[in-house]
Amino acid sequence: QVQLVESGGGLVQPGGSLTLSCAASGNIFSINGMGWYRQAPGKERELVATIIHNGSTNYADSVKGRFTISRSSAKLTVYLQMNSLKPEDTAVYYCNVVGVRSGWLQQPFNSWGQGTQVTVSS
Repeated sequence: QVQLVESGGGLVQPGGSLTLSCAASGNIFSINGMGWYRQAPGKERELVATIIHNGSTNYADSVKGRFTISRSSAKLTVYLQMNSLKPEDTAVYYCNVVGVRSGWLQQPFNSWGQGTQVTVSS
């Protein structure tokens, strides 16, 4: 099993900053990519940012220049630094990790975190 534990959500005023963290653990042989998605009330889940095995990153247009995705040196924790937050960034943020399990079968996995609420409001 692969477990993801998210932290860092909360309430912040417009223009403020928050950093989300997601730590992966369990039977992990390799990680192909890590990312953050969000889902606002009444809307579909959308991609926020991703980082793949070679360090390349991708961002939704709505967060470019404001959010930064990064990972730990051990590549088991992914972060999302969110600056200049806007009310429209309010959503539940989910961590996603895709990779290969350890063991002789080396099966792929696609795991999701439990979600963390980010609320941007004055």
